[in-house]
Amino acid sequence: MPDKQDFLYPRSSYHGEVKPENLVFDANLQEFAQRVNYVCNLENNGKLDPEIAYSQIKGLWKQLKRSKKQLEIGQNPFGGEQGKPQE
Repeated sequence: MPDKQDFLYPRSSYHGEVKPENLVFDANLQEFAQRVNYVCNLENNGKLDPEIAYSQIKGLWKQLKRSKKQLEIGQNPFGGEQGKPQE
């Protein structure tokens, strides 16, 4: 029997550049998507007020942005090491 956790919170494998911060951000991004999906489903079924759904998704988005900033994802757009341009 499959694990209940895997059923409720499925994860896709990561295929990008393997760095710890990228893996953590990928996990955060997948959790964000899963939670937004739950909020949307609750709102669509009339179990959650649209304004509450909006504010919950907005809060989840802020968490994801904070995570991106803390992990410094995209801070070095030119590649290389410590801000040095690639040759």
